[in-house]
Amino acid sequence: MTTLPARVGAARPDAGGAVGTSAPLPPKKRSRRTSFGTSQWVALAFVAPLIAYLIIFYAFPLYRNIELSLHDYTPRAFVQGNAAFVGIENYVAVFGSKTFAKALTNTALFTVVSIAFQFGIGLILAVFFRNNFRLNGVLRGLFLVPWLLPLIVSASTWSSMMNSDNGVINSALSVIGVAPVNWLTSPDLVLASVIIANIWLGIPFNLVVLYSGLQNIPEDLYEAASLDGANAWQKFWRITFPLLRPVSLITILLGLIYTLKVVDIIWIMTAGGPGDSSTTFATWSYREAFGTGNPDFSPAAAVGNVLILIALIFGFIYLRIQNRTEK
Repeated sequence: MTTLPARVGAARPDAGGAVGTSAPLPPKKRSRRTSFGTSQWVALAFVAPLIAYLIIFYAFPLYRNIELSLHDYTPRAFVQGNAAFVGIENYVAVFGSKTFAKALTNTALFTVVSIAFQFGIGLILAVFFRNNFRLNGVLRGLFLVPWLLPLIVSASTWSSMMNSDNGVINSALSVIGVAPVNWLTSPDLVLASVIIANIWLGIPFNLVVLYSGLQNIPEDLYEAASLDGANAWQKFWRITFPLLRPVSLITILLGLIYTLKVVDIIWIMTAGGPGDSSTTFATWSYREAFGTGNPDFSPAAAVGNVLILIALIFGFIYLRIQNRTEK
């Protein structure tokens, strides 16, 4: 009997003796190396602008400021680029200066008092404007005017108003029989004067941010509290203030960073004087670099780095508080 040749794909017994067809070859696995690499390049392309921005506007200026503080940069050395390396001598000179203690005290008072009043008044106004009433939007718009004006205009206006001879404030006080007050020339009053001007400038920012935070609090919570017999203060303390805490923390942090670096208001109104009565770290740094006929860039950079360090400390404190709040 003739045996026929087996055809390709014909049935053949499997390992268990059962008859079946030949299994098809498994498909070839595509290498994921190419697609993985492409996705990484795409992600890097999206992140590259941010990295470039951070390097150009943050990392390099910080490096340059540290480099300035570790060398003796005179105007001539600044142009020629041959400043001598002095190590921490500039920092020793800054901490040993008679201006340091006064600038530290003024910076602390200027920052704490300004933020306390800006946040407090801003919160009161935000809660007030949360209620719908006629002219609500118009009044909120008017409160933004100080924020929209150029700082040089605001500072010049306050300087004119507080002028000892013909200022509007002293003119108003003379009507009620109060003697003229030396707002900008008295060592005892000059710091309070610039604080008042700075508070006026910072209220709109706090109002806007806190008002936005209040819009995210559900109205149902207040209605439920009203049904339980809660009064206005209980609603604020039990509902508004706790739920507004995350927004409040970031508002205070941003206000702190902004207030620490305020130069224009103080410089235009008093130039840090009389003497060092209104000198802060920011105005001290500016005065060393640009406020005299003989610029001294290295001590100015050292003072600026001290100010940066203070801001970083408060930034880490904020992150610590934020982490605890989230947990």
